[in-house]
Amino acid sequence: MNDQWNAFMNKELTLAPTGTGVVDRRAFAVKDVFSIKGHTCTAGNPDWLRTHEPADETASTIQKLLSEGAKLTGTLQTDELMYSLNGENAHYGTPVNPKAPGRISGGSSSGSASAVSAGLVDFSIGTDTGGSVRIPSSYCGLYGIRPTHNVVNSDGVIPLAKSFDTVGWMAQDARLLAQVGEVLLPSSEDGWFFQRILLEEDAWALPDTESTEELKSLLPSVKSRTNHFEPVRVAEEGLTAWTDIFRTIQALEIWEEHGPWITKEQPTFGPGIAQRFQMAGMLKKEECQSQFEQWKSIRHRMDKLLADDALLVIPTAPGPAPLLNLQGKTAEQYRARTMQLTCIAGLAGLPQVTLPLAEVGGLPVGLSIIAGRNQDKRLLQWTVSFAENYKNEVAKR
Repeated sequence: MNDQWNAFMNKELTLAPTGTGVVDRRAFAVKDVFSIKGHTCTAGNPDWLRTHEPADETASTIQKLLSEGAKLTGTLQTDELMYSLNGENAHYGTPVNPKAPGRISGGSSSGSASAVSAGLVDFSIGTDTGGSVRIPSSYCGLYGIRPTHNVVNSDGVIPLAKSFDTVGWMAQDARLLAQVGEVLLPSSEDGWFFQRILLEEDAWALPDTESTEELKSLLPSVKSRTNHFEPVRVAEEGLTAWTDIFRTIQALEIWEEHGPWITKEQPTFGPGIAQRFQMAGMLKKEECQSQFEQWKSIRHRMDKLLADDALLVIPTAPGPAPLLNLQGKTAEQYRARTMQLTCIAGLAGLPQVTLPLAEVGGLPVGLSIIAGRNQDKRLLQWTVSFAENYKNEVAKR
């Protein structure tokens, strides 16, 4: 396989299907944080590779996909220890964004997005803690899902922050995204489509003007799916406050997970990553109790708002993929706006799908739909129906 996109860590690592089923004859690859028997993950960092042993078992996610007929065709690039949203790796290079050359592919599931967008695999598996499937999917013009927290087994996956870590996936079409969900998500009774659609007002103030206009052009089609459509504000405290809560709790868990290894091995990290770990190491859990109380309140509020009959519609990202090597204040402001969008489902632990149905200047921008807890399969069914109907509408124009 010619990897001109720098998407793969190891494209020679393959596993044949062990059965047949929903994803027969489909090729997939996985972010290089999933255990594969006899293989050592890099987690995007050479010092991690140097200090860890090959896995004894293959991650259950991979085993399920193999048993349903899919073929594993390699491991994929990631940001260092999954602690970024950019996908720029100082050690292994940056995967190319096939839909936006000269711009980042997004992280930390950067290679996962690049490989699918380039057509190197049918679908890919990544992880999403703070947006690491949703943001690359938006930047690279893909369907992507971050499922309900803990609904997909994460055995054999290198953790980042366990209260927020999820196993997610990406594909070029909604139907395949849903088929992968049939394999990885627990069985559930099919329900009728959602009765209420809510528009999060503060989230819609975050994208640039052009992206907002293009994404809002999709809303009449979204509204047509229900008789109940209303604007809401989910964050009484403001989405900036929600971002601070997320960042704080995430950083505490990250340091608890990886601090001992960092302290012992003194690994070399690239720009931005080193500073984030340094910040994480300075936090004291006993000084952050108010954030934990607010987090509990947010989860309860979001569960009550969405329950099992509502969807929340937001932009996935503030706009198209930023240019490569964006640094300084501009980069940090963009990251902050991005996290205000991603922290909604992240803090609440809810499923979110991003749909690649809009473009700004030929560059992809994603529209996101968030559902209530454990409504993942219904959300995927809704996504397939909406995406196919929308494409038919466009074809008739």
